[in-house]
Amino acid sequence: MRFGLIGYGLWGRHHARAIHQASGATLAAIACAGADSAAVARADFPEVPVFQGYRPLLERADLDAVDIVVPNHRHAEIGVAALEAGKDVLLEKPMALTATECDRLVEAATRHGRVLTIGHELRLSAQWGRVKAILDQGEIGEPLYALVSLFRFPYRQGSGGWRYAAEQVGSWTLEEPVHFFDLLMWYFEQAGDPTSVLAVGSAKDRGPGMQDNFSAVIRWPGGLHGLVTHTLGGFEHHQVLEVVGREGSLRTWWSGAMDRTLHPTFELKVQRRGREACETVAIPASGELFELEEELRQVVQGFQERRPVVSGVEARKRVILCVEADRSLAEGREVALRF
Repeated sequence: MRFGLIGYGLWGRHHARAIHQASGATLAAIACAGADSAAVARADFPEVPVFQGYRPLLERADLDAVDIVVPNHRHAEIGVAALEAGKDVLLEKPMALTATECDRLVEAATRHGRVLTIGHELRLSAQWGRVKAILDQGEIGEPLYALVSLFRFPYRQGSGGWRYAAEQVGSWTLEEPVHFFDLLMWYFEQAGDPTSVLAVGSAKDRGPGMQDNFSAVIRWPGGLHGLVTHTLGGFEHHQVLEVVGREGSLRTWWSGAMDRTLHPTFELKVQRRGREACETVAIPASGELFELEEELRQVVQGFQERRPVVSGVEARKRVILCVEADRSLAEGREVALRF
């Protein structure tokens, strides 16, 4: 399967390596935003054609699929263009900045008969994905409560400082909390869609949506609820997930000097139904770079089988939850969710 890659920033370079290593995939073209990133791409992959701007890449008839790794505000524009050009698309999270933009992407994929999959790669982790299997197997009983907590260093600026420009990033809720919202909605999908969100936060005068410290309570029918909280005022990268069920509980954590390290520390412990002591679950490897490799492997297979790994319909709901969490924070009230 011949892939074109659009976007060659720091994360785009990791995507390029993952495509290059994926069985059944070939990195066949790269599109860059400017001359500097194009020079880096040519040095990294001298045998691969490199373009400035994405449209010349989309004009290539020899490409089967496109991997899009660009600033958030360009996801809908470039994603729709790639689908209209007849390519299957792997689109980095967040799917887009609004529900309307998400609808454009889903409609374009349907109209042109292409597969659109969204990069919520935490699902594919041997660590965070294992939690889903434990819950689905009923090992801790009916879930009642979950916590996702992140303590980390400030966000990187991104090319041209886009991650600190509200009109380009959308909001910081769409950066990392969107991953955690996705995990909780995925873990608790048997409970249906969440019904409301209440968010609080504080910022260093960066403007609406740019919260250095952010917390949100998400409610589901029947009393199930989750808390997502993170701070960008910390150091290193430390993530914790806890889930409590009627018949047990689990706790897992991941720590690294950086978020994209190959040498983190991590652990998953479960107290299962009818057992007093907790057990440690073996995890072979965990982290963004491992998850990205697994994502590309599964995306290639999904495209071959004409199915998404994470559908646009699912990812759209995560965008809505982020947007409504930002609205809750701005208006100082709990907001009902309508998907």
